[in-house]
Amino acid sequence: MATEDARPDRLGLLLDQFDRAREMAQVRLTGLSDEEHLWEPVPGGWSMRRRGEVATPRAFGPGEWVLDLGAPDIPANEYAEVARQAADGMSVAKIADDWSVSVERVERVLAHTGEPEPDTVPVTNIAWRLGHLHSQFAGAWEWTFGERRQDPKLMVDFTPSAALTLERFWAVIDRWRDSVGAVTDEQLDTVGFSRYPYSNDSECPYIDVLAGDNLEFIHHMAEIALLRDLWRARFSPPG
Repeated sequence: MATEDARPDRLGLLLDQFDRAREMAQVRLTGLSDEEHLWEPVPGGWSMRRRGEVATPRAFGPGEWVLDLGAPDIPANEYAEVARQAADGMSVAKIADDWSVSVERVERVLAHTGEPEPDTVPVTNIAWRLGHLHSQFAGAWEWTFGERRQDPKLMVDFTPSAALTLERFWAVIDRWRDSVGAVTDEQLDTVGFSRYPYSNDSECPYIDVLAGDNLEFIHHMAEIALLRDLWRARFSPPG
């Protein structure tokens, strides 16, 4: 829905989209409890856990609480992105390095035809999804507007407290949004304006990076909203 103060320029369109998504997300996250924050809807999923209790090989975070993370792979929903990377001239070896997988895995993805294979990525809960977004947007700010030094996976001190998680999360999101709002047209078109290390941002115009950031925020917030609906349905009496 258009608003009277919507901006028609390139940056304005992305900012308006993000602002609307942020507004809806903040409403949907109101009242999040610690129990719901850490609720695991299915066995074997990924969550936030104490460091000594994790079973995944690449769990990350600087403190006592870390986010689950498994072995690197290319999920089926990213096959098209791998094909685009190859079409843009990126070597198979560079693509493999970009995704932290073997050259053979990239070759299998590029050779795949027909429908994508079913994803086997574990279900992630609200704590994981919020932590993932928090880490990504903290890193996006650091590697675009900051000193470009800190490892994004070590920047967020994860906590099981839903209230503290959201307080810290929105602070990071608002800092990122304020900085993005001051980006110039020249910077939007600059390849490598963002140098976020766990992506190919450094090879893209910043406007493409921003569009991807919006997509990341929107799709994870939609997943969180669904998990909140499932929590409420599971623990509400029928009738």
